[in-house]
Amino acid sequence: MDTNTYDLTHGGILKKLLLVALPIMGTQLMQMAYNLTDMFWLGRTPNSVTAVAASGIAGMFLWFGAAFMMMGRMGAEIGTAQNLGRGDIDAARGYAQDSSRIALVLGILYGAILLGFARPLVALLQVKDPVMLSSASTYLRIVAFGIPLINLSAAITGAFNGAGNSRLSFLANSVGLVVNMILDPLMILGLGWGVSGAAIATVTAQGVVLLLFVWFAKGHPQRPFAHFKVLGRINWKRAGEITRWSLPIAIESAAFTTLAMVVTAMVSAWYGETAVAVQRVGSQIESLSWLVGGGFASAVTAFVGQNYGARKWDRIRQGYRISLVVLLLWEALVTVVLVWGGRFLFSLFLSEPEILDMGATYLRILAASQLFMALEGACSGVFRGIGQTLPPSLCSIASNLLRPLLCWLFMHWMGLNGIWMGITVSASLRGTSMLIWYTLYERKLPLVSESAEALSVSA
Repeated sequence: MDTNTYDLTHGGILKKLLLVALPIMGTQLMQMAYNLTDMFWLGRTPNSVTAVAASGIAGMFLWFGAAFMMMGRMGAEIGTAQNLGRGDIDAARGYAQDSSRIALVLGILYGAILLGFARPLVALLQVKDPVMLSSASTYLRIVAFGIPLINLSAAITGAFNGAGNSRLSFLANSVGLVVNMILDPLMILGLGWGVSGAAIATVTAQGVVLLLFVWFAKGHPQRPFAHFKVLGRINWKRAGEITRWSLPIAIESAAFTTLAMVVTAMVSAWYGETAVAVQRVGSQIESLSWLVGGGFASAVTAFVGQNYGARKWDRIRQGYRISLVVLLLWEALVTVVLVWGGRFLFSLFLSEPEILDMGATYLRILAASQLFMALEGACSGVFRGIGQTLPPSLCSIASNLLRPLLCWLFMHWMGLNGIWMGITVSASLRGTSMLIWYTLYERKLPLVSESAEALSVSA
């Protein structure tokens, strides 16, 4: 690997951040495009609203599975970045390998649970319509086979990101998106498989992505380190450190999704499948904000991780401030798009006038929280790069615990729009609390970076 290109401890900070961030954000957009492609073609089936709502209901459990996926990804990202920053390639490779193995085991276990308990899990979300219950259960059983593939791919992605080379991840996911875009219309409409066809296309694309990742990790000229092995014994000392880093993030992700499921159950029970479809499509459109913001936050984690390993505190501070400005500009643009272009964006997926009106209102309300997501992205990225994953997770969990209550309170005042308002307020609280915590924490960091000589002596 070209160490000068991917070494984030030297050179222009904005340039280095963008070098890592742009491919990651592109990869996140690819993930959004996967979901949007499914919705686009499902929206053209005879029972479009039911099909879109069913995939959205099942997608909640895939979202919950991100908690297990993060165990591998964050362990690889933080472990690789910090150890490469201090020049220990063997340790970086060890963290990447053990994170991948942990991710694979967790993926197999969670996939088995989804496969065996799909129908009762879907029923937990207050799905009353028998057709939607059956469709969502079938979709969930099929995509369960892809969970181990997703987890292993995410862990290898974390290793690439931590090493400062996110381009290969973008390339692999681009190929997967092309496969998914080809298979979706063929299987959903051409073969008439509907929701099942969307699930099969997704799993097939995920398999292609994983094959590319494994090849990149083991044989690509720009791989982070040589002799990468997916299978093997787990070093339990490293596994403990990976767990310390990743567990708060995994709990945060699981709590976020669980509480989102509670809100979805509220929407389903009181307002029916039309409102669920609005939430499904709207959340995917809004993911333009938080997926890209989260991608930039991953770049911040890699940047801070390497500079933390090198003890370059001044670059960490400058990187945080530059990242915050970039994210605020991005979220400002997203806010404008959601406010003024919401109805048009919804019309790309569903055509019923009632849904278009509901969807445009949904996006206008959610637009109010976008700038707060910039605060969350910049602060959480720095915390995680340093290895302090607990503060952002606690802020997230605390604010998300309030979400169902806020939705319930606002619902009695504003009806369905009150649920969307509850989501917006809780997201705004999350970003604000994270900014306050990081501002106080930054005061404790050393002001002067350690010299190379001091580092070599301490080593």
